[in-house]
Amino acid sequence: MADTPLTVLDLVPISSGSDATQALRNSIDLARQAEQLGYARYWFAEHHLNPGVAGTSPAVVLALTAAATSTIRLGAGAVQLGHRTALATVEEFGLLDALHPGRFDLGLGRSGGRSAPGSARQPALVGATPVVDGRTPGGLRIPARFSYEQLLRHPRFALHHKLLQLPGAESQPYDEQIADILALLAGTYTTADGTEAHVVPGEGAALQVWILGSSGGISAEVAGEHGLRFAANYHVSPATVLEAAEGYRAAFQPSAELDRPHVSVSADVVVAEDEATARELATGYAPWVRSIRSGDGAIPFPTPDEARAHQWTEADRALVADRVDTQFVGTPRQVADQLETLRDATGADELIITTITHRHQDRVRSYQLLAEEWGRR
Repeated sequence: MADTPLTVLDLVPISSGSDATQALRNSIDLARQAEQLGYARYWFAEHHLNPGVAGTSPAVVLALTAAATSTIRLGAGAVQLGHRTALATVEEFGLLDALHPGRFDLGLGRSGGRSAPGSARQPALVGATPVVDGRTPGGLRIPARFSYEQLLRHPRFALHHKLLQLPGAESQPYDEQIADILALLAGTYTTADGTEAHVVPGEGAALQVWILGSSGGISAEVAGEHGLRFAANYHVSPATVLEAAEGYRAAFQPSAELDRPHVSVSADVVVAEDEATARELATGYAPWVRSIRSGDGAIPFPTPDEARAHQWTEADRALVADRVDTQFVGTPRQVADQLETLRDATGADELIITTITHRHQDRVRSYQLLAEEWGRR
């Protein structure tokens, strides 16, 4: 396990018949278990207006989790910069670092942010082997590219913007926002007229800064240009994981933090003692993804019986096909083999594991079985 560290990514999922209180308790318990099992990091995602997800504020959940753990690194995967300022972000994580120094990863996501005026960044692919709806030479499944156009036109997308941003506010260009965060952390922020800004707590915080991205565009390039760590989302956008990793590496410039690129890649995983049980536990994944991809928001994660009761249309199946086809489900050996394929195909330095099952004990068991198998390799 030490050769390729594993990270847990937690959305704080709410199961059907349960509530946000229990979901938070489950996540803190899982973080304690992950620490004992040897996982390197425990990250929380940020999502809003989703009935089935309680992870709305990574900084708040991280504070609760830090108090319940002692050694595992904790982080955001990722803070959504499209509706917040650089200062607020540095202040939040500066507070966390002040109480638990050296334990936090500040993962930053674009999520509604905009590029600088006139910027026309395209994926900077060098030496990448394009794969379209097939497999890499090593056997990694790369599905057809999913189009988010319909989702972006959904009324809930406009509702997110209305409720998350102050009236009349506009997101700062993403390039500038990342630069401002880094300058505030380093204590080098200065306005054009020479006015300095010093964030207390926050300046000098011992944070690892990560950029999360789904393609080889601006997120990958900004991460590379600043010499930051980069996380590519195979579990969200499997079709573009190769271009994301390659775009980052093509743009990479050595920094005081890193002298070579450092990539982590995510996968959605369900592990059980036998394949049939694992597939039963994963039954709820397809209708859960459908609820997200439809624009309606994540539903509470269903039981296998509730999932089987869903009436599927061809449009529904097409909506979730790429995600379902790239979920790693099976025995510890089967899933570890697939994770090794993902690692080798992307050149990942670390792997991020996200697992959702209806019952908390099945989720904990999945992480336990994977850790035990990974540790034998």
